[in-house]
Amino acid sequence: MSTIIARRADEDGRRVTVSTDDGVPIAVRVLGADDAALTVAFVHGHCLRARSWFYLRDHLLRQWDDGIRMVFYDHRGHGDSGAADPTTYTIDQLGHDLDAVLRVVAPTGPLILVGHSMGAMVTLSYARLFPHTIGTRVVGLALIAGAANGLTEVGLGRFLHRYAVSSLQVAVLRAPRMMQASKRMTRRIFEPIVREAQFGTRKVNPRMAAVATAMLNDTPLLTMASFLTSLIAFDETATLHSLGAIPALVLAGTADIVVPFAHSVVLASQLAGSELVRVDGAGHSVILERAEEVALSLVALVERARTGFAAPGSGMAVAG
Repeated sequence: MSTIIARRADEDGRRVTVSTDDGVPIAVRVLGADDAALTVAFVHGHCLRARSWFYLRDHLLRQWDDGIRMVFYDHRGHGDSGAADPTTYTIDQLGHDLDAVLRVVAPTGPLILVGHSMGAMVTLSYARLFPHTIGTRVVGLALIAGAANGLTEVGLGRFLHRYAVSSLQVAVLRAPRMMQASKRMTRRIFEPIVREAQFGTRKVNPRMAAVATAMLNDTPLLTMASFLTSLIAFDETATLHSLGAIPALVLAGTADIVVPFAHSVVLASQLAGSELVRVDGAGHSVILERAEEVALSLVALVERARTGFAAPGSGMAVAG
């Protein structure tokens, strides 16, 4: 059973540590009142952390009042959350972790799930694992720079061959010190490539680029490598049809070479209640480089969702 291990407040909201069902401590930040009418949970991407949302969060704080609670957290093996057995580093396990976090910090009331990159995939996994929540508790969904399947077919994912990934995972387990040293040595070489992959065609604030690069560099190699198997095999196409017509936002940048915009076109075409937002020139880190535009789209999603679950006869019976 998930539990709160510790709680304290700071300028970024209340810090809560939640223990997952298998005992992994998850670092959570909560902004907003416990009795807020709506909770928006933010699920970050591979090799990132809750901090990747904070530019966006600042824009949303100017738009939303105390009636909306925001929940941010670090996945297992990422950021301030605890490490775990690498066999648990799967997207399905992250879906269970999301459930554990929500059970503790937002046990009642309507929810909107917002996922970026791998986080978008986690929200789809959650929808399959907990189908009873769709249209009852989960009244809206945002898939940012995400995909339902086919990550290895286009973009940088074409280089994620099973043999190469398996070899990397074996090397990380057998020679972690050597691999970590190699990571430090090649950081300067690959930093421009990482920056180009994460950001689009516009000039990006150097501080913003530094934040993104630091989050990637701080992620343990074991975490990075272990999740790759789950990313390669990921396919939640069937889940899209089970989401019905709940309000959904599908947003991505046209210059994203990590998860190309074509994936978002496919997602939107299979979600009856979706709005597709194309952010011209933005890269994979659209939530950082175009935070204000993303925030406006999320504000619109929340308004659509509120209208949906408040309307008589809408079919959205929000569970308490």
